[in-house]
Amino acid sequence: MSVSNPVTHRFPARGRARGLDAWREAEDLVKIRWRAFLEADDETRSPAFASYVAALDAEEAAAADMAVLSQMAA
Repeated sequence: MSVSNPVTHRFPARGRARGLDAWREAEDLVKIRWRAFLEADDETRSPAFASYVAALDAEEAAAADMAVLSQMAA
């Protein structure tokens, strides 16, 4: 999600709602990837962990977007 989107500036509540949805989706993906890592066998454990870390990075980015959107609303 880009916080420089003109729709976000014109409709800040809509932008925050979309940001919150993106954050929740990223959080759900973290849970899914963590479970996949826990269930991975020796051969797939390393790629599963890398996938989990990538999901954490995406969740962190979504949280940062939400922080910016919250500051814009203040």
